[in-house]
Order: sequence, then C-alpha cells, then structure tokens
Amino acid sequence: MAALSSAAPVPTATATARWLTPLELAALGAIWGASFMFMRVAAKDFGSLALVEMRLGLGALVLLPFLWRERAAFTRQLWPKLALIGAINSAVPFALFAWAAQRAPAGIGAITNAMAVLFTALVGFMFFHEKIGLRRALALLVGFGGVVVLASGKTAGSNVGGAVVAGCSAAFLYGVGVHLLKRHLVGLPPAAVAAATLGCAALLVLPFAIAQWPRDPVPLRSWGAAITLGVLCTGVAYGLYYRLIRRIGAGRAVTVTYLVPLFAVAWAWMLLGEPLTLTMGIAGALILGSVALTQRAPK
Repeated sequence: MAALSSAAPVPTATATARWLTPLELAALGAIWGASFMFMRVAAKDFGSLALVEMRLGLGALVLLPFLWRERAAFTRQLWPKLALIGAINSAVPFALFAWAAQRAPAGIGAITNAMAVLFTALVGFMFFHEKIGLRRALALLVGFGGVVVLASGKTAGSNVGGAVVAGCSAAFLYGVGVHLLKRHLVGLPPAAVAAATLGCAALLVLPFAIAQWPRDPVPLRSWGAAITLGVLCTGVAYGLYYRLIRRIGAGRAVTVTYLVPLFAVAWAWMLLGEPLTLTMGIAGALILGSVALTQRAPK
C-alpha cells in the first residue's frame, strides 16, 4: 500500500456511491491483500529486485495515460522530487516487502504494512513538528507492542523477526512518503503522480534488477504472479485507490488498511496453505486496533 495522495479531493455523496464505495473498498482490500501472496509466490524465483522492477514498470504503464493527460503540470524542476519520492515511497518499500516475502508467510508482510498509518503520525511528530496527541501516542505504543509480539513468533519452525523488521521499515518509509507528498506535490493530479513516481522508481531499480535477473528459467506460475502483481495490485489498485480518494476523501479511503491483512492472511491460507498462528492473530489485533484508534475523530 502506498502513501496517501497530497491532493485535497471533495468527497461526494450520491445514491450510487453509498453502495459502490463499500464494494470498491472491499475490492481494493482484496487486491492489496493478494499482493503479498503474489510476492510470496514470485519472489523466490525472481529475487526481490527483479520482481520489484516488474511491479514498478507494469504499474507505471497501466497509469501512464493519467500522466500523459496531465503532462503539462509536470515541469522539469519537478522530476528530481518525483524521483526521490519514488525511491522512498515505492522502490525501497517494495524491495523490502519482496525480501520479506522470501522469508516469511504473506500475512507477516501485510500485518506490518498496517503500521504505515502509525508511522505517518510518528514521522510528523519527529521531523515536521506535528502534534501527536495522547490518543495517537497510546496507539503507537499498542502498535509497537503488536510488532514485538509478531517478531517474537515462529511460523513453520522458522523465526520471522527479520521479515518483520523489513516490513516495518517499509511501512516507516510509507510514513515519510506521505509527508513528502503533502509538502512537495500538493495540488498535482494524484494518479498522474503515482505514474510518475512509479516510473522514476522503475528507472532507479533497473540497473540492480538487470544485475540480479534470474539465470534459471522462471516457472510460468511465478511469471503470472509477477505480472498480476504489477498490473492488478499496483497499476489498477492505485487507480482504484485514487478514485476512492476523490469520492470519499483520504481519511475514509485509508480505512482499507483494516482489510488488507485480513485478505492477505485469507488468500495465503486458502491458496498457499500457509498456517494461521495465534501470534499472528494477537499481533494483528493489536496493530489494527491501534490503527483504528488513530482514525477515531477527536471529541
């Protein structure tokens, strides 16, 4: 899941939106949840960087029409910022999640991904002088408690601590990306920004992906997972996400965060046979509960 857009959409409420919005939120949660399963399938054959290059490149191609339509707004001076945000908000987090997918079940990455909401508040407090408040501070403590529980657990006999650290590092970068978007790309069309940052990130990763490109033939199953990850879980999902932001606002669209780990665990259990553990359940409840606490409107 990427950082929130910096645009300020005007939510609209229509009879169609009342039933369409929950349906699209569920669809987006299912798609982003499936992304962790597809990474789990493809990463072992492609390696993290080659897989990330495919994801970034295909996602950028899907969103390219949005960028082309708004190309006049993207001046030459803007592209270094887009490249930096693409690295922080896409290239490095995607690589960290792909690395984690080679070492831990899909649900582990999805649960740590939910920490992005909490890290956004923490980054704002640490670096941008934003007030964090008692409720958010408590939520951060609860969320970090969930991370400790998750990192201390074992799945299928192997310790998942390294994958948890990688996933939390990616979520932290998402938190940084939110603030960079708000401060440097405000007012730009969000889907076009997504295309530009994904494209820049793909160019940055390309030399490393070529160096790491698999020498052995990649199974058809992994090719299918990688292509679906790029086209559906990145390009189409970003378009759907920004469509939701325009209709209902970023604050409500981010509630998809609650659905992603649930779908990720369910997909991996049903299709990959990955186990459901008590540690994952407890950690997931703590992290998602803390995220829900930050989303409550103050009295």
